[in-house]
Amino acid sequence: QREAERQLAALPRRDIAAKALDNSLAIVAASLEEAVEISNLYAPEHLILCFDGAERFRDHVTHAGSVFCGPYTPESLGDYASGTNHVLPTSAAARAYSGLGVEAFQKTITWQTASREGLNAIGPAVMAMAEAETLDAHARAVAIRLKDAA
Repeated sequence: QREAERQLAALPRRDIAAKALDNSLAIVAASLEEAVEISNLYAPEHLILCFDGAERFRDHVTHAGSVFCGPYTPESLGDYASGTNHVLPTSAAARAYSGLGVEAFQKTITWQTASREGLNAIGPAVMAMAEAETLDAHARAVAIRLKDAA
């Protein structure tokens, strides 16, 4: 807290930064492992692991927009120079979304092909799910084909 206040005092736009800090909180964790667990619940836009060996948590961070590892990787690198995208999920959206990437501008088409045997194997389950959702035409589309396949 003292360091945040010291840094804030040195900023030319301290009033703006102070308002942001007014909407923030500090959480003290018992261990780095617990800190990562808390971070995953929070799903931050930016996660800064400012300590040596931060990469060892690579497999444990499951929800973050962008992660900055080690004492020489400030968030500023990601904003301006390291090549990662700066358009990141906010408000805990990192639980379900990634940062903007080139794949967001690519068109994807999915294709499916089922054999008679395949439809026979999964058709009844599809019909049950369609009926549970009261999508009768979906269920009939399978039933008619199963009948024709008999």
